[in-house]
Amino acid sequence: MRLLILGGTEFVGRAVAEAALARDWQVTVFHRGHHEPPKGVDVLHGDRTAPDGLAALTDTTGGAAPDWDVVVDTWSGAPSAVLDASRLLADRARHFAYVSSRSVYAYPTPAGLPETGPLVEGAAADAGRLDYARDKRGGELAAEAVFGDRALLVRAGLILGPWENVGRLPWWLGRIARGGPVLAPGPRDNPLQYIDVRDLAEWTLDAAGRGLGGAYNLVSPPGHTTMGELLDACVEATGSTTGSTTGSTTDSATGSTAELRWTDPDTILAAGVEPWTQLPIWLPRGDVHDMMHAGDVSKALAAGLRCRPVRETVDDTWAWLRSIGGAAPQRPDRPSVGLAPEVEAALLGS
Repeated sequence: MRLLILGGTEFVGRAVAEAALARDWQVTVFHRGHHEPPKGVDVLHGDRTAPDGLAALTDTTGGAAPDWDVVVDTWSGAPSAVLDASRLLADRARHFAYVSSRSVYAYPTPAGLPETGPLVEGAAADAGRLDYARDKRGGELAAEAVFGDRALLVRAGLILGPWENVGRLPWWLGRIARGGPVLAPGPRDNPLQYIDVRDLAEWTLDAAGRGLGGAYNLVSPPGHTTMGELLDACVEATGSTTGSTTGSTTDSATGSTAELRWTDPDTILAAGVEPWTQLPIWLPRGDVHDMMHAGDVSKALAAGLRCRPVRETVDDTWAWLRSIGGAAPQRPDRPSVGLAPEVEAALLGS
């Protein structure tokens, strides 16, 4: 199989590239050259926002344009960039997979909403940059306008795993690794729904390779894990043993301690702490939680989606962080996440 990734050097694109290489696919990545691509890929450089920025895709072998079985596009900016690339590749690619988002659904998004649910308004395939939800929906419209039923729309939810460049799981791992009392937003059994970036990559390659088209919600089944299981896994991965609410845990090798202190959501919200941003991943029960952690993924499951255990995602993310010195990359178009130490200390009364 011949794969072209528009992107391919960070988080989702990188996971897709590595998954395809593991299948012995022929992989080409088209990117701006700001990050090192995975070893073993063919590289084309260009800035799709610049005039003639797609030139490298039009003349790569002395005038003989190559064809690809699958194109994967992870673009999150202006939909017009997806439209331009789609038009250029329409006759040179069999299938086009656009990594979209469940943010394309109109808010409020009720629990169990399928792919046929109402979508955000105001998106357009040829639009400039608007906001994340309308940009992603516009990207979907662009892919469908050109590729029709050859377009696969991968509506991902929360994405976690190695190479994360948003900082959500890396922040929790870093905070727990520092030890001491850790503000754990309750309740422990609050259900979480996310997709490991590698599971997203494998499913996308499988689905696109089989010629599937249309929209698919891509996230783990509701209740795949809980906030308690996630943070307990972080405690274990970073060297502690229990994460008890009544005592500390100790890493025999480093002497670090971590104590998860489960705190009522009302107490956290009353202190002005922002869910999702200051306490990454966590959302109190309600409309926003239903939107992020109660999606219907029956269609993707029927199409072969498999989700690894939360401990594997956490362990592998921690191993990756340690391999790069502990400082995760940060996307410049996303704000940093995490709770300031003084705010946490005030809430914990320490």
